[in-house]
This record gives sequence, C-alpha cells and structure tokens, in this order.
Amino acid sequence: MFEWVTGFFSSITLRGALLWLLIFVPTFAANLAIVSLVLVKLPATYFKRSHDRKFLANRPPIIRGLAIMGKNLLGVVLVVVGILLSLPGVPGQGILTILLGVMLLDFPGKPRLEHWLVSRPKILQAINRLRHRFSKPALVLD
Repeated sequence: MFEWVTGFFSSITLRGALLWLLIFVPTFAANLAIVSLVLVKLPATYFKRSHDRKFLANRPPIIRGLAIMGKNLLGVVLVVVGILLSLPGVPGQGILTILLGVMLLDFPGKPRLEHWLVSRPKILQAINRLRHRFSKPALVLD
C-alpha cells in the first residue's frame, strides 16, 4: 500500500495540481453558495411536523408531476456526481454535492432524517447564524 501512495504522489505534476485546484475551488464555492441559499430561503417552520411539504401544490397535476420527476432526476444526478467527486484523485466537493442531491430527492423517512440532522445543536446553531446574517428568522423545530 505504501508503494501505491508514493507512486500516486510522485505522479502528480504541477499542471495536474493546478487543474485540480481550478476545478475544486469553483465547485466548492458553487456548492457552498447553493446550500447556503437553500438554507436561507427555507421557511422558519420548514422542519416542524405541521409544515406542508407539498412541492408546487398550487399547480396543475401534470405540471406538478413533471416538476417532481425533474427534481428527483436532478437529485439522483447530483448524488451520482457527488459519489464520483468523492473518489480519490477526483477534484470537487463530493459530500456537499451528495447532500444537495439528497435534499432534492423524495424518499420515505426523509423528513425524519432532515429533522434529526438539523436538530443537532451545532448544526442548528450554524444554520441559524447564517439565517441571521441574511435577516431571516431562526428555524423553529418541534
């Protein structure tokens, strides 16, 4: 294994490292901006059990159905891209991309998983600090 690691690092060129950096920095910034935008735009009561989570509820059924399919397809694509970006040697923010994809997907237990993640004190505190910076009310949990 040690030979593989030394071989990997000896094969890195300055051109390859710069290319990696040119891909990593913009994808990191874009993912961070998108996740921040989503967290700021969420209604303060989004994580309450009583919050209505229907996507495009006021639209005709055909438009709503197509939009839900598109949202889930984009979510699957982002999860797959995130997994690829998480591979060693591939530049980019894999974990953030996976999280963004999961946010778009609809699956059983998702609200419970989201509530569990957001209810972690440090995560909730970080989200509320971000929301405060943009003059948004703090998230309200059950």
